[in-house]
Amino acid sequence: MLIDTVAWVRIEDGRILCARPRGKDVFYIPGGKREGAESDLETLVREIREELTVRIEPETVAHAGTYEAGGPGLPDGAVVRMACYTAEFTGELRASSEIEDVAWFSYADRDRVPPVDQLLFDDLMAAGDLV
Repeated sequence: MLIDTVAWVRIEDGRILCARPRGKDVFYIPGGKREGAESDLETLVREIREELTVRIEPETVAHAGTYEAGGPGLPDGAVVRMACYTAEFTGELRASSEIEDVAWFSYADRDRVPPVDQLLFDDLMAAGDLV
């Protein structure tokens, strides 16, 4: 079973933007699952608008890597694939009704995100992008 997701990698001052959905204990890289035949770009734009109330500027979107991992809380044999993209945005970052909290994480917060997100954290740290 493959859980196909798209995520927005937003780094400012060496910290990455993370969001915690309502009713969840874990923070995630903002984004979500594809609906129907959506492209990665369509999924990214929709999910970020729904979660953080901002508009991704499509012409600035750049692929930052794709990661796969299993993890606790997933069905046996399930793997999450997370296609990650950087992008500029317009609007004010705010948690929507489906997001309880947003936070800017450093590498020290790595254990607060799921295994697939941890792989991204590792790469960002190795590249010198996270503090």
